[in-house]
Amino acid sequence: MPGRYRESPLKKPSRAYIALGLEGSANKLGAGVIKHDVDGSMEVLSNVRHTYITPPGEGFLPRDTAQHHREWALTVIKDAVAKANITMHDLDCICYTKGPGMGAPLQSVALVARTLSLLYEKPLVGVNHCVGHIEMGRQVTGAQNPVVLYVSGGNTQVIAYSRQCYRIFGETLDIAVGNCLDRFARVINLSNDPSPGYNIEQEAKKGKRLVPLPYTTKGMDVSLSGILTSIEAYTSDRRYRPQGEPFEESEDIITPADLCFSLQETVFSMLVEITERAMAHIGSKEVLIVGGVGCNERLQEMMGIMAQERNGLVFATDERFCIDNGIMIAQAGLLSYRMGFHTLLAKSTCTQRFRTDEVHVAWRP
Repeated sequence: MPGRYRESPLKKPSRAYIALGLEGSANKLGAGVIKHDVDGSMEVLSNVRHTYITPPGEGFLPRDTAQHHREWALTVIKDAVAKANITMHDLDCICYTKGPGMGAPLQSVALVARTLSLLYEKPLVGVNHCVGHIEMGRQVTGAQNPVVLYVSGGNTQVIAYSRQCYRIFGETLDIAVGNCLDRFARVINLSNDPSPGYNIEQEAKKGKRLVPLPYTTKGMDVSLSGILTSIEAYTSDRRYRPQGEPFEESEDIITPADLCFSLQETVFSMLVEITERAMAHIGSKEVLIVGGVGCNERLQEMMGIMAQERNGLVFATDERFCIDNGIMIAQAGLLSYRMGFHTLLAKSTCTQRFRTDEVHVAWRP
């Protein structure tokens, strides 16, 4: 990739820098404090999160999610600052998620960030949510030049870095993979605690039957809405037995576990295919999986098999950094701040559609 061996424009700091990051683009409200030290190292001082969980069969609406964020904002931020053993006056900047995400929750967290900025006279830094995931993933795993698979409730993208920009090689043409999994979890009435995707993963481990589903890759892009429609149709099949309903072992039946297994295997195979195509295109032997769905062990396993066949490596983080969190916003925001960037108060807005490739990644060569 161009610029891979150039000197980094980000110089070692002459003093320690500390940033607060605020994340609230969906149902997770996060606050994290990060420190960049004089030796070039990074230290997570705190990473606090609170999740808005709805009853089984229900999704989270923007208005209710925003209300959750407003109710919990002070508690989460105070907890993060206390655990970091600092005061607000010690901060160099306050970073917040500018987008993409759900409008009302984004606006609620941005309002909190603006208020703190004015109260403590600290500069604001608006951060792209996806870039936050990537920079935290790179920092934690040590991946150098990976193809990034970004998979979450609202986003599905295959990304690679070139010339101070994260380029999108492929993406979903309709719904995101996390949204697909979450919506099917609601259909079969799985719990939303700790998350629908996690509960689908656990169900899938018990599945024994692979039912046929549409496999829809279109070049470097994927389409998931047709798969969702197809798997929902199986719940009306005469062979389908809902959770807890008795059946004879000899019967030709389809269980919720079978459907979860089939959905995962089909969708993850599509994601592995487009990721491998991007690796071949840019000549990379590294894959970095980021976003909430990136915690899925089966996805990591399937990607690992593909990477091993290419003599490559897969990098992923655990749920502390994989699931939406404040520390990833602090990391990307502080990198940007150290390059001389900050967001003017009049420009401290949010946008639900803030694309990854719109960001100037000034801190990378």
